[in-house]
Amino acid sequence: QVQLVESGGGLVQAGGSLRVSCAASGRTLSGFTIGWFRRAPGKAREVVATITWSGGSTYYADSVKGRFTLSRDNAKNTVYLQMNSLKPEDTAVYYCAANWGGTGWSDWGQGTQVTVSS
Repeated sequence: QVQLVESGGGLVQAGGSLRVSCAASGRTLSGFTIGWFRRAPGKAREVVATITWSGGSTYYADSVKGRFTLSRDNAKNTVYLQMNSLKPEDTAVYYCAANWGGTGWSDWGQGTQVTVSS
């Protein structure tokens, strides 16, 4: 239903910033929620933040609240995750996924690596 492509990952020092992008294609995002997830080596996947496309309602995990900010660009059909004050524990592969009508997360992107050095 939706194709998602993540980009913008890289290597950054602790305290630095990165912006990762989730570009969507295939259909309109109206009615979808877009979520950012991450998985570090040896750890379970965790939700980072979510945004409801139409209304712009957002959710942030406690671990990133106040440091990460979601935004969307309607013209580019893209969701951005601005990550500030990065910590080594933020190191992970970051994925985006879509959720429509509360049916569950699907249409996962390929992921983008974020590495935060000490």
